Amino acid sequence: MEPTVLTPFRVLWKRRQLEQSCRWTRPELERQQQTRLQALRRFALARSPFYQRFHRGLEAAPLAALPVLTKSLMMDQFDDLVTDRRLRLTDAEAFLDRQDGSGLLNDRYVVLATSGSTGRRGVFLFDRDEWLTALAMITRPMAWAGVSAGLRKPPRAAMIASATPWHYSTRISRSLASRLLPALRLSAAEPLVSMVSRLNDWQPETLAVYPSVLRQLATEQIAGRLRIHVRRVATSGEVLDEETRRAVRRAWGVPVFDTYGATEYAPIAAECAHGKKHLFEDNAIIEVVDDRGRAVPPGTPGDRLLLTVLNRRTQPLIRYEISDVVRRVDGGCACGRSFAVIESIDGRVEDTLYFEPRDRQAGRVAVHPIVFHDIMDTVPASGWQIRQSGDRLTVSLVGLEDPSAADRLAAAIRRALELQGAAVATVTVAAVDALARGATGKAPLIATTP
Repeated sequence: MEPTVLTPFRVLWKRRQLEQSCRWTRPELERQQQTRLQALRRFALARSPFYQRFHRGLEAAPLAALPVLTKSLMMDQFDDLVTDRRLRLTDAEAFLDRQDGSGLLNDRYVVLATSGSTGRRGVFLFDRDEWLTALAMITRPMAWAGVSAGLRKPPRAAMIASATPWHYSTRISRSLASRLLPALRLSAAEPLVSMVSRLNDWQPETLAVYPSVLRQLATEQIAGRLRIHVRRVATSGEVLDEETRRAVRRAWGVPVFDTYGATEYAPIAAECAHGKKHLFEDNAIIEVVDDRGRAVPPGTPGDRLLLTVLNRRTQPLIRYEISDVVRRVDGGCACGRSFAVIESIDGRVEDTLYFEPRDRQAGRVAVHPIVFHDIMDTVPASGWQIRQSGDRLTVSLVGLEDPSAADRLAAAIRRALELQGAAVATVTVAAVDALARGATGKAPLIATTP
């Protein structure tokens, strides 16, 4: 069972405390960050044998001088990295394998895992206070989007995400389940026909969903098979493209509020009422860096993010690497928040595809995911997916309205890759009933296969 201390009232109270930081000036925010960073580093050095070794000789160095913590290194050194010396990775993994997504490891810790889409599963622990903060944090984008949670008139919501017990969204949904936020919870892997039927019966006012599912639901609404009247639409978990935003406007006449996050820290960023995506910098220091861990200037896409999560003491994450391609921008926002703004999230570094060059004298050609997004956003389909196998590409389309578009699409992709200098043997476009989804229900837009 969920820890009884984490009642919805405590979550809402914690959120109210966290939201006070939205009134901080930029200097106040940075002072708070530095004070909490120093406390975190002292704690990690006192309790974690790993950080004692990893930061040896750098105890007084600035954050930017510290080494980068990768997921592989964190998992390899898990037992020495955690600050409760009784914790062992083998125990945490055994707990994940035998439980249904509820309960506490050692009667104290929430245990979550990532799907391993970037090569290796990550395991993450939260004590009660850390989990309370995580729950409060994940409700903040809803508040920014104008979704209230209270006893007077709670909104009916539908949440469509992972049904995997150890996944972040599943555990969050279970912990937040209450009459304060009545919700229908569906798996993103559920057949579309069934999903439409259940949504029609439930009639949600708020919809929280993966972008790949949302685009299909918008198509169903436009066609008249889905008949719901939502006032708020929120997305997370996947890259949100502009065509999906346009489809939602056509279907329901409302904007999409997109949230960007990860199991390690969620949310990382969310959109305010003015449509700008702010980093949640009050609880983490978030660095946009190049492939050598150096800060990149605003307007320049970074190769990855480095997260230093200021309230995580059980499993300290200091300059923890997430391989997402993000652009930070200068300037403030009319909403008044001093949190930095990011212009876009273009996907993970792993979404970049590599091809042999057309010019055999050149090196391998890296094709950024935005090349495919620019083409695929114009396709008359409700969902798409690109998979690379060597020098071959397979494009899967759901809900293709015009079958003749397949040949034009294949030709457009070939031309775009040629302009990039990439050699491609074949581009195959196929209509499918459903997109391939991973263990957590996400449908990666771009992927490689052996």
